[in-house]
Amino acid sequence: MHWLFLLIGFALLVLSFLTTNSVVMVLCWLVALVLFGLWLAAMYSARVTSQERDVSMMIDPAELRRLREEAEARKAAASQDTPD
Repeated sequence: MHWLFLLIGFALLVLSFLTTNSVVMVLCWLVALVLFGLWLAAMYSARVTSQERDVSMMIDPAELRRLREEAEARKAAASQDTPD
């Protein structure tokens, strides 16, 4: 969606260069500037949203404690199995 802002902004810039009326030219420049700003804001928002963590994938403290105990048990079993 945010790419439409960029495309329409470039179209308005082309229109402003082709027109002979100065009021239309200035109006096209202002609208194109606003559209470029909207494009930057929407692109930044999409990038931030895509890098957001999924809350459902977070581990609660009880699960983390259980995983640590399992890792310690595996480490202790591995150290007992290997002769020195």
